[in-house]
Amino acid sequence: MSSGGQDEERENRKRKFDSPAQEVYLSLWRTYDRLRALEDALFSELDLTPQQYNVLRILQATSPRPLPTLKISERLISRAPDITRMIDKLQQRGFVERVRSEEDRRTVFVTITDAGKQLLDELQGAVERMHRDQAGHLSASDSAELCRLLKRLRKPHESSESYW
Repeated sequence: MSSGGQDEERENRKRKFDSPAQEVYLSLWRTYDRLRALEDALFSELDLTPQQYNVLRILQATSPRPLPTLKISERLISRAPDITRMIDKLQQRGFVERVRSEEDRRTVFVTITDAGKQLLDELQGAVERMHRDQAGHLSASDSAELCRLLKRLRKPHESSESYW
């Protein structure tokens, strides 16, 4: 590209974005929107939200050990304003069970049921295909570099105790 072409490109970018930070943020937002559309399409077929799926995966990873509701909330990929309602819906569908702590009645423990595990087993292939559609075109080294940069970008905004 000629020097004139590079100047024109820079000028176009200046007009689109107020700063490199804004460009990063808007690019992340746009990317999230495009990737989330694939996720929504998959989970909506099962009347499941991506966050509900995330809860089931968290519980599957700790099964058979139950997790307190607050621990589930800490491990979620995105914050859930009403984790109790989300778990209510999963329990109504038979995917999770809740038990109150004997020591502290305010603490509720949650476990995944066999039906919840079966749902995850049934979804595994479709979720793997979705992830390939979302990011399979990146090389392993590009994926690793992108994860490293995203973690670096998140670091000042997460507590040091973050599961992530």
